Order: sequence, then C-alpha cells, then structure tokens
Amino acid sequence: MGEWPDDHAPRLIAFDLDDTLAPSKSAVDPRMLAVFSRLLERTTVAVISGGNFEQFEMQLVERLESLDEASLERLHLLPTCGTRYERRENGAWRTVYRENLAASESASALTALREEAERLELWETAPWGEILEDRGSQVTFSALGQRAPVAAKQAWDPDGSKKNTLRAAVADRLPGLEVRSGGSTSVDITRRGIDKAYGMRKLEEHTGIPLSEMLFVGDRLDPDGNDYPVKALGVACHAVTGWEDTADFLEQLLG
Repeated sequence: MGEWPDDHAPRLIAFDLDDTLAPSKSAVDPRMLAVFSRLLERTTVAVISGGNFEQFEMQLVERLESLDEASLERLHLLPTCGTRYERRENGAWRTVYRENLAASESASALTALREEAERLELWETAPWGEILEDRGSQVTFSALGQRAPVAAKQAWDPDGSKKNTLRAAVADRLPGLEVRSGGSTSVDITRRGIDKAYGMRKLEEHTGIPLSEMLFVGDRLDPDGNDYPVKALGVACHAVTGWEDTADFLEQLLG
C-alpha cells in the first residue's frame, strides 16, 4: 500500500479525478464505479481535482445515484483543486466553502495565460471548445480546448515540457497567485496558498480525521504536478499512472 503501514488501513482515502479515477474529462469506467462504490461502503472517501463541480457530477457523482445516503455522506468532493468543498447532507450536496478569485485576479490570470501561450506558440487556433475557463475559484487553461479527445491530449505534451514552460512563464507574471500544472494539457490558477494541500487540511478540519490517517492517490505527484502539494504536506501517497492502476490498487486493498 505505498507508504501506508500494512497493519493499519487509512481512515480516509482521497483521490485525484482525471487519470486517477477516470480518463481525462470522461466518465468513470464501470469497473472503477464498482470498486469505488465498495470503498464508500467501508470508509471515508474524498475526491480533490482541478475540474469544476459540474465536471465531478458528469464524470462520477451522477453514476453513484444507486448508493444509499449513508455511503454518499462518506464522500467529500473538493473541485477546482480544493478551492471549493461539497458535502452530502439530507439528500443533496451542500457547499462548505468556496474560495473565489477576485474579478481583478481572474482578469489578470486570463490575460497572462493567453499572452504567454501565444508568445510560446502554444495557443491553438482550432481547439475543441474553449481554451480558457473562469471557474470562479480557479482559472484554467486547456491547451487543446475543454472538449479535446483523450488521445489528442496525451499526444500533445507527453513529457510535460510545454505545460511546465507555460506554467513557469505565467507564474512569473502572477506572483500573488498560485499557478500549477493541472491535467495532461492544463494549467490551473487559484488564490495564493490554496492548492490540494489546503484542501487536505480542510478535510482534516471538517472530518476530524488526522492527516496521518489519510492516504492520497494521484497521477501527478511529481514536483511540477498539482498533486505534489499533498506529498509535500507529508500525507502518505500512492502514485498511479491511470485509472486502471487505481482500480487494481483498490481491488487489492478491498480483497
């Protein structure tokens, strides 16, 4: 179980979404849905990812409707890299907090992303949907557009160099904001100090489960990745390379 002691199962398991529980911006596979549902019957689960809440609903939440409310109440959702927190209460999702960017911060982020992408010749002229998205608590750049097919996204920047170059250039222009590499083609911008580590600390605060009894599963635990702040926080982590990897791990864990 990665760094987790064999004789002590975690009280809370947190997951990234894209390329950890599901293919990028796609629905979870039936195999993952089955093992994820079994996990929710057993323990507290959180999902913390760069996507907005509507994306969480489309990829995962709408497919969990057959679960009982007791299981759903064990699920904690932290969209837009933990800048928002949703919990299940009385049969509906309730917003615990939402750390929105100021209008001036969003405007600066959108401008910096566009100008630096154009300067670095990373601005696509025929994308699949919008390249820039203001998610309220997060501004996101998706190099090939919001609806790009998974295969095209995987081929665009296999070693991450394009995205990391853009991230560094934008970060230099926005010292007051948090700029991180997101999924395979994305860069995410949030308020300073609000990243996945912030989300994990909020989970500790709201569930009463200490960080030392949590496990995080993600595909971007490298220093440039948006999962890395969780690792730097000292939370036990298990690295995966795709949702199949995660399904294998959970099936082994649940026996």
